[in-house]
Amino acid sequence: MAGKKLTCLDCGQVNRVPEEKLGAGPKCGTCGAALMPGKAIEVDAATLAKAARTDDVPLVVDFWAPWCGPCRMMAPEFSKAAGALSSEARLVKLNTEAHQDAGAKHGIRGIPTMVEFSSGREVKRQSGAMPAQQIVGWVRG
Repeated sequence: MAGKKLTCLDCGQVNRVPEEKLGAGPKCGTCGAALMPGKAIEVDAATLAKAARTDDVPLVVDFWAPWCGPCRMMAPEFSKAAGALSSEARLVKLNTEAHQDAGAKHGIRGIPTMVEFSSGREVKRQSGAMPAQQIVGWVRG
């Protein structure tokens, strides 16, 4: 069966979605959660690992921590970018304080750092806070 593989960010089930339906609000066949939510979703290390390994749609991760001022400043911008990219990519956040092993595994040296995964591998990364339009440009670039 053709289609793009997407890991549900709620239950972890892998779904296949026809490419032309990515912008039509696809839902998880198991739990009914939105697969392309159009907003930034907080994930844990296990969900990140599975989605980064499995998904065919670009997965952009904001590695952040609650004590980080630039991270807090970028949070609403990252969410705006998620809305602008709702049918092209999924934007997720991983709290490196709560999931220190994931930060170490991905070689995160400073935060905020964004990493884009596509088809099981890291394709690019960017450190430092950015406004929404710059995030969108970076993802599309």
